[in-house]
Amino acid sequence: MDSSKKDIFTILVGGSAGNGVKKIGAVLSSFFSNMGRYAFEMEDYQSLIKGGHNFCVVSTSTEPIFSHYEKKDVIVALDERSYNKHKDEANKNGVVVYNSDLVKEAEQNHIGIPLTTFGRKYPNPELRLGISALSVLFGVLGLSKDELANLIKENFRDVENNISFANEVYDYFVSHFKGERIQLDKGNKRMPVVSGNEAIPLGAYAGGLDMFFAYPMTPASTILHFLAAHTRDFEIGVMHPENEIAVINMAIGAASVGLKTMVASSGGGFALMEEALSLAGMTETPILAVLSSRPGPSTGVPTYTEQGDLYFALNQGHGEFPKIVASPGTHEEAFYLASELLSLAWEFQTVSILLTEKHLSESRKTFEIDLDKASFADYFKHTDGEYLRYKLTDSGVSPLLFPPSQSVIKFSSYEHDEYGLSTEDPEMITKMHDKRFRKYNSIIEKFKNLKTVNIYNSHLGDNAPIIYTYGSTTMSVLEALKFGKIEARVVQPIYLEPFPSWEFKQFSGVKSCVIEQSVMGSFEKLLKEKTGIEVNSHIRKYDGRPFEVESLAKAIKEALS
Repeated sequence: MDSSKKDIFTILVGGSAGNGVKKIGAVLSSFFSNMGRYAFEMEDYQSLIKGGHNFCVVSTSTEPIFSHYEKKDVIVALDERSYNKHKDEANKNGVVVYNSDLVKEAEQNHIGIPLTTFGRKYPNPELRLGISALSVLFGVLGLSKDELANLIKENFRDVENNISFANEVYDYFVSHFKGERIQLDKGNKRMPVVSGNEAIPLGAYAGGLDMFFAYPMTPASTILHFLAAHTRDFEIGVMHPENEIAVINMAIGAASVGLKTMVASSGGGFALMEEALSLAGMTETPILAVLSSRPGPSTGVPTYTEQGDLYFALNQGHGEFPKIVASPGTHEEAFYLASELLSLAWEFQTVSILLTEKHLSESRKTFEIDLDKASFADYFKHTDGEYLRYKLTDSGVSPLLFPPSQSVIKFSSYEHDEYGLSTEDPEMITKMHDKRFRKYNSIIEKFKNLKTVNIYNSHLGDNAPIIYTYGSTTMSVLEALKFGKIEARVVQPIYLEPFPSWEFKQFSGVKSCVIEQSVMGSFEKLLKEKTGIEVNSHIRKYDGRPFEVESLAKAIKEALS
């Protein structure tokens, strides 16, 4: 059997909830990583425990890769719905395998395997079906059954039955596969495969995290799952209170005694936290809050992705107080940004919001972590003399003191004087507003010494067209430019509040486009509001799914033509 070499390789596995599709996606991405290759895994699933339609897409390359691909080299459909939905997504020489027990009509050049029949010989047959994707992949790559058995031993329980099932599928597939085998080059280094919801808490931990509070809400839930599984490893406190209101109030209480805290939720849960986030604004309590967006309003489609929460994050809380909002463009950036935001929250005693989306939260990507680049949270400490919790300072930042202490420490939700005692005096009210506003100006000065904007492809020069984007859409844009061989700069603000408008003065007089996952164009609106930039065109997607590389590349070419 002939073989051909490929660099970018993509496999899709589809089935129903209960077929083990999610697990297979994780195993596939780790398998490619162990080859020294870069990998990107995207998961798509419905809000169901069983049934429905789930699928994962894993793309891999010897070069850094930022997104999954639309056209697949291998498609494994475990049920009829998956086959009908994805059979046309194969590339020209792609291999399509389907469960012939469940698919009634199939194309002649596709390979049917009686997966359900094979699975019934073993316990939990439905959950076992996903392993067939590994058998098919190894057959396509020309790898041996011994190598397949080793992969199963490393990743699954019930090893003997799983190997037996996998071997049966492997033998059947190889005997029916008449196409070319695919050769994948190995890379030089093995890298961890990390989801956004693992990168964020790892970054916060590197920044000094002491406690985490959360009530589960997709797509932020796996931050709670990850930290709860590693409480002993990290020696931090993890709590799952009864609701999101309890979450944020307990976090504020913990921070008020000196514990570096983080909370996480999605839009609906974050809405419940809003009043207490205002409390943190008045008490000047440092909090890192993660908002992982999904489509809304209300429950929307809870397991999918969107960027509709931008202004919701920017305008958290009633009244006026300084806050910091930032959004990572990649998984690597999510790690470093989490540590930086925790540090900034403590430096300026305010709320820091890490705004992300389901696409980054739950997708998985290979990358390396440099712990030396992480920030560590520190704060302005009270040293001697009379303690004033809200001491008026030039920076707006007051010294912190925590129990045990002989001084009175008062965090007040009412407007207050320097001691923290409630006041209705107009002069003191004005002074405290001015104090908090000075913190806003201090944050801006701090930002001018931080990297607040990413500029990709700056080597193209000042006349090259510009794509403005933010958050996880950045990854899709970068991969689309690479795929389409498009020469354009990408400008991605990392920080959104305060907005680093001073960084945008250099961009003018060239063709430009905004790309975002928003029906109302919230990022385009923010860009114009903060910088005065009016773009020539925009590309928006708001069907709950992330951008596909090939389709996005075509849309960018049209927008910039």
